Amino acid sequence: MSSIQNADTSHSTSIFTLFSPQLLPATLMLGGGVVLYAVESYITATIAPSVVRDIGGLELFSWMTTLFVAAGVLGSITVATRPRGIGLRAVYIAAALIFGAGNLICAMAPTIEVVLAGRAVQGFGAGMLGALGYAFIRFVYPEPLWRKASTLYAAIWGVATVLGPTLGGLFSQGSAWREAFVILVPLACLMALSARWLLPRVEDDRAQQKTPFLQIALLLGAVLLVSLAGTTGNMSSKIILIAISIASVSAMLTVERKSASRLLPQGAVMLSRPISRLYLTMFTMMMVLTSDIYIPYFLQTLHGVAPLVSGYLVALVALGWTFAAFLSAPFSGKRASAAIIVGCILEAAATASLIPFLARDNPSGDLVLLGPAIVAMFLMGFGVGLGWAHLVTKVIGLVGPAEQDKASAAISTVQSLGGAFGSSLAGVIVNGAGLADPGGVSGGLSAATWLYALMALPGLVAIAMSLTLKRASA
Repeated sequence: MSSIQNADTSHSTSIFTLFSPQLLPATLMLGGGVVLYAVESYITATIAPSVVRDIGGLELFSWMTTLFVAAGVLGSITVATRPRGIGLRAVYIAAALIFGAGNLICAMAPTIEVVLAGRAVQGFGAGMLGALGYAFIRFVYPEPLWRKASTLYAAIWGVATVLGPTLGGLFSQGSAWREAFVILVPLACLMALSARWLLPRVEDDRAQQKTPFLQIALLLGAVLLVSLAGTTGNMSSKIILIAISIASVSAMLTVERKSASRLLPQGAVMLSRPISRLYLTMFTMMMVLTSDIYIPYFLQTLHGVAPLVSGYLVALVALGWTFAAFLSAPFSGKRASAAIIVGCILEAAATASLIPFLARDNPSGDLVLLGPAIVAMFLMGFGVGLGWAHLVTKVIGLVGPAEQDKASAAISTVQSLGGAFGSSLAGVIVNGAGLADPGGVSGGLSAATWLYALMALPGLVAIAMSLTLKRASA
């Protein structure tokens, strides 16, 4: 056990304790890994159109996101399924170097195919870095600070939502997109070099077992299929891909339940166990939240909001997450459980409230309608941020040391799966409701109404699950 854990936090469990002299090095390293993952995700989303304009490959455009997401899930799984005896610090060094190498491949790519290869490498390293943040928590911080560390990671994602597109915009002209990939390489190399001195060396205390290759293959297949469903324009293809993806996840859970070699912590596929309901709460909350991807379009089409302004307005979702995370960071025990419940209710209610306020023909941008819609966007993120860190802490607290890496990696995996399924389902809903045909204002009104009516429903599942978590370890 690292000596860092022996830091005296009995008198101060403020989030600023994470930046005390004894904890600052590890906080910078773990937070830095999340920064690389989060900022790069949003930078690339902004510069992707510039990439295909410069080197071609529009027909492969969607794969830039698909491969990154799938490789990210594989990276997070690798943290838990790495060969026996390889410590978390060594994995961190490898992850930072892999991430940097992926960025260099993208920066030097002469064709879109090479960019895609770089994105896969990049995503694999990023997925590892994201999972390592949670995996290291129990070794780096005393238990009263676990929620604070999770809060910090949430704040980083919120800031990245604004910072990433802004940085991407600076490199969106001509071939300048290459520099956007280069700028994070020195930071990744510095973090890899510093890890040996700034991160603790911790014992590999995982239970010994064979690598669950079948479960990994089924899960990756599901991620690839649902990601493709989110990018294809054909409605029938979308439905088929999502259906096959759901079948693949179901098969993975069936195999996981019966196999001696498990990908997830014990009890994670049994709804009678609290850890299963924690993961399901996370999954459904992320599904609901991804309905925000169409908010900029509805703001522009229905409310006459300028594209740049609409982009920053939707960033209020991330701002709400960050603000709520800091607000609820001091909560523990019953207050933490209550924060999860209230957060689930707020997210579902805010999503449903977009029906009367966002799904309206308001070309003049009348604030009577637009104002409440903006508040609802903020509350969507606020609801998730209110309970997310407490969900993470409960997951980590429920499993024994031998399964901590699995539990931590599964948090990142569930988050990615929820986002992938949510964005794909949202695409099916809006296209089926007339976003493209008939399109225009009438199509936008129909699409917005159906989207936020149906995407609020998984929120009801999250509420139901959250009500059963009161006795789960805080």
